Amino acid sequence: MQPEMPAVKILIVDDDRAICDYMQTLLEKDGFAVTTTNDPTGAEDMVRTGGYHLVILDLMMPKMDGIETLKRIRKVDTDVAVVIFTGYPNLETAVASMKLDAVDYLKKPIVPDEFREVLARIMRKKGLARTPEEQLHRVIGDTIRQLRKEKDLTLKQMARRTNLSVSLLSQIERAESSASISSLYKIALALESRIQDLFGEY
Repeated sequence: MQPEMPAVKILIVDDDRAICDYMQTLLEKDGFAVTTTNDPTGAEDMVRTGGYHLVILDLMMPKMDGIETLKRIRKVDTDVAVVIFTGYPNLETAVASMKLDAVDYLKKPIVPDEFREVLARIMRKKGLARTPEEQLHRVIGDTIRQLRKEKDLTLKQMARRTNLSVSLLSQIERAESSASISSLYKIALALESRIQDLFGEY
């Protein structure tokens, strides 16, 4: 049975309602669960209770700017991914954003394809697969890592056994690279497993 994709929850905080509506339409079309707010003062409570994976935050807002909003969000959630959006990029706010662990700092207006790439990178980093294929890569990677650790093998030892590079093996385990059938066959042999065992419960 194919596993269900996680519903990735995104909060958009922007005082411009038209931008919120545009972003919501764009993201919902891509299968995200989107909530928007035009009031940054309520963002902290929304993050505290909403279980969001990602916050998209405008920098210039009248009631409270994006940096102050991000500071408050970080007090209640240190892990949620935050992307800062601004029509007025400058070095000072970019540095302040990064210090508060924003994962990206983007200039308005957004270019949909570039934005999708940013989202895909964030989803991979957070372990939130977006497609069945990505989900499969993650299952295979996790299973290989688990079997390798059970056998007390290092990546270096695996590389020697399989004749694959350490960096490729590491990428396969982290689901950053898809393994060819021949690579999976070599890995299965090295782990004294059958190739189908690497697919876990998939």
